[in-house]
Amino acid sequence: MSVYRPELHFTADKGILEGAAGVLRDGATPGAEDTWHLFHQYKLSPDSPSRWGHAMSEGNPFDWVECDDAVVPTGGETQVRAGAVVAARGGVDLYFTSVTATGTSIQISHAEDRTELCTDIHEDFAVNPAFQRRGDVVTDAGNFTRFRSPCVVPGWVRNDDRDQGVAGWLMLAVAGPTEHPDVVVLTSEDGTAWSTIGALKFDGNPGFDPETDVLVAPRIIRLRDQVDDIIYDVLMFTLEREGGDETFYVTGTLTDNIFKVVTPALPIDRGHDFSRPRATTYTEGTSELDERYNRAYIYGPLRSSGRNADLTKELNWETGGWAGVLSLPRRVTLQNGRLYQTPAYGLPDAVDETRRAKMWTGLCEIPVGSSVVAELVDAKDEVCAVITHSGDQITLDRLDGSPAVAELGDDDEDSVTIIVDSSTIEVFAGGGAVTLSSRFWPADGCSGIRVRAHGDAEIFSEWRRGN
Repeated sequence: MSVYRPELHFTADKGILEGAAGVLRDGATPGAEDTWHLFHQYKLSPDSPSRWGHAMSEGNPFDWVECDDAVVPTGGETQVRAGAVVAARGGVDLYFTSVTATGTSIQISHAEDRTELCTDIHEDFAVNPAFQRRGDVVTDAGNFTRFRSPCVVPGWVRNDDRDQGVAGWLMLAVAGPTEHPDVVVLTSEDGTAWSTIGALKFDGNPGFDPETDVLVAPRIIRLRDQVDDIIYDVLMFTLEREGGDETFYVTGTLTDNIFKVVTPALPIDRGHDFSRPRATTYTEGTSELDERYNRAYIYGPLRSSGRNADLTKELNWETGGWAGVLSLPRRVTLQNGRLYQTPAYGLPDAVDETRRAKMWTGLCEIPVGSSVVAELVDAKDEVCAVITHSGDQITLDRLDGSPAVAELGDDDEDSVTIIVDSSTIEVFAGGGAVTLSSRFWPADGCSGIRVRAHGDAEIFSEWRRGN
């Protein structure tokens, strides 16, 4: 196995992983462990059309097995791009973007039986016959054209009944020109016949300029704030900017196509590489479904740019014929209008099952002016990256002249968790208030994490996992 290929983070076995298409957690089978189904957009080669792959992991979201592909271009399609995955009509619906020479539309592919999603795996990138196309569900409508990148939420809670989650479906989709698209809100009673409400508008300052910023990959989840016990809508999105994508969230309430802002835009991740997250959905009968307003799980590609990224420049493309990585799943909660992110349950044990992954967690007291410094060392015992917590900020430095820096609040805990998995680094700090994710390529892999306290800083307790 290449020293650059992560063991816990998902990568395509071959080709270029472009991003997550959707994640479904299935815990509906009595007596069985939850099964995570990860659908992803990828290419077999730089010149191949995009398609949907599928992988599954039983019992945890870290041990992925490749399955047959779910959706591939047919007829006049040039690509099938990412969208959303939901449990519906007793099976699974895949909402994807169909791309042809004349435009784009949103289509559905449906699988009747969830037990047939990953059987009879082939080696020739075959398409699983369990998925059957149902055709277009959203096409050009009035002034809105080229619908794409759908986010679909079944059982969307109406504002006068926010706790129930049983009525109506919601879709957010991108439409219009690439240079300045609209985010359009649609509704449905059954997930197949959709009505357009209108372009998304903000009531209040969203923390960015909707008139000039290019907003893509919208995703929306609903979370109960653990402080005021109110259920809010959390809109996640990516802004395409010169120098790389930036991914944010805004907290508030969505009524029709008007999003009333409560908390303006805050970054989801402050590292070098994180973009276009997707939220996990659930089947009926999954225990997490009952807690869906208390927490959520999100993934995102570890890359600095989405549409314009050339992933063949990654060192692992030259050495292993694969490129692109997804983040670890993040358990997300809402407190005082802010997202808190922590690794998903089971990660420490999963790290221990790997050959090379490393994890360090420390509970500290770090006065401003002092620091706790973690050095990542390669196989030659040379420092290849440095994480520094200085009390009021945390820095992830890949020693390339462009460190990533995040500010920490006075009330944030002085805690740090570092996960190194081959060519990936993910840092969780401040009790989950701050995350930083980056790719790096240490010579012959990372061999260890050295941590020291400086000045008046103290490390009260620490845990290490990994060989």
